[in-house]
Amino acid sequence: MKILLVNPPQYRGVPVIREERCEVIEGSSILTPYSLLQAGALLEKKHEVKLIDANALRLTYKKLEEQLKTMEYDVLIFRFIPTSFDHDQKTAEISKHIKPDAKTIGICYSLNKVPVRVLEEAKNLDIYIGREYEVVTPDVVDNINRLEKVKGIAYRKGNKIIVNKEAKPIEDFNSLPIPAFHLLKDFNAYYISVNHGRPFTIMYTSKGCPYSCMYCNVSGSKLKLKSVDNIMKEVDFLKKHYNIRTLSFYDETFTLDEERVREICRRIGPYKIKWYCNTRTNLVTKELLKTMRKAGCMAVCYGIESGSQKILDTISKRTTVEQNARAIRWAKEANMKTHCSFIFGLPGETEETVNETLRFIKQNIPNSIEFNLATPYPGTELHKYLVKKGLIKKDRDFRTLHQESCQFENKGISKEYIEKIRKKAYRSLYLNPRWFLKNFTYLLRNPGDLVLAINYVRKVFKDLFIYDFNVGGGKR
Repeated sequence: MKILLVNPPQYRGVPVIREERCEVIEGSSILTPYSLLQAGALLEKKHEVKLIDANALRLTYKKLEEQLKTMEYDVLIFRFIPTSFDHDQKTAEISKHIKPDAKTIGICYSLNKVPVRVLEEAKNLDIYIGREYEVVTPDVVDNINRLEKVKGIAYRKGNKIIVNKEAKPIEDFNSLPIPAFHLLKDFNAYYISVNHGRPFTIMYTSKGCPYSCMYCNVSGSKLKLKSVDNIMKEVDFLKKHYNIRTLSFYDETFTLDEERVREICRRIGPYKIKWYCNTRTNLVTKELLKTMRKAGCMAVCYGIESGSQKILDTISKRTTVEQNARAIRWAKEANMKTHCSFIFGLPGETEETVNETLRFIKQNIPNSIEFNLATPYPGTELHKYLVKKGLIKKDRDFRTLHQESCQFENKGISKEYIEKIRKKAYRSLYLNPRWFLKNFTYLLRNPGDLVLAINYVRKVFKDLFIYDFNVGGGKR
């Protein structure tokens, strides 16, 4: 069969990340569509596969439509996210208009618990895949006329919507082939945070997380690990064929297995690749961070979430304020940058806990920062808690699931206050002279990051004085 993979156009001119747990409108990064490339490699074993990354190429829907008219395909597969749901679904709409008989398959991780509503709202979508796309995508294409056999999908049968049993996670994560990077036009469009470090790509060495954070849509998911041999096979491939300079290991929690990380560090060092990773503050040591830095790790992203121990305990984060501060300090001592994410408006949030978070940031000064507002994704403990408390409706519109607007009110603290605090928090860091001084000091020690620093300052200036910190980054 002829398969066409599509990463839909940007949303209002702003790039979109459509990657499993990270399905967000994010104007500061254009990531390689890794999951589509992974699906492509699996499908290529039996089928002919092509890809259009409209997000990276900045194609409008008009341009996408022009391309689709010139292509032959039997199945179109695309990813979509809750926030830009209607926008993304235009991909299926255009395809049905041009090629009514071609099946449309959509993948969205965050809406796995509401498959019927997805198909009710997406009139031009034939088949919906929630999770375990590595298993489900090749299975559904191979059985496109026998969909009752395929686990992990919802699909249309006449006027009915059928939801099949959930698919089991892939048994052997090492069995996955190297993603079909050759489907990309090139790597010139891709970068993370700000435009630098190209050629760049993301990469997974593991998926899943055994921790049980209340707000997280990956909470308690089965951990799947790649062996160091397979990780390095992909790194070697990327370096030899595409001269990759920068990698972001996109695992939920990169340092779950310390010895595995040390072995990766031992073997990746000679490639002279700059890399980044996400992890938890309770899963790093001073020595491990120094080892990572020596192997090319330039920055680590911590999910701090709050400067209040009360909030950390409420959301089952299983970290302490002291651990968080120490992990930031250790990274700085290792000459690594820290990117820290926080969430305002979690259950139990008060003005006092908000101020604890602002004090934590002022005292510890990360190199860069991200503030989100509590977002109740279907199936999370946060969603269940809020429905039980009557603070949100169970069947609320999933299009509102974006992290820049307040979704519910805590007792004694308004939505408006939380939204204003988010903007205040950004300004409190970026207008802090100590923040500029610490980053300038880092730059003196690492002059190779000059271009990155200049571009980041431009981004901060735009965020502070031109754009609002909101969905789509609209001008003031």
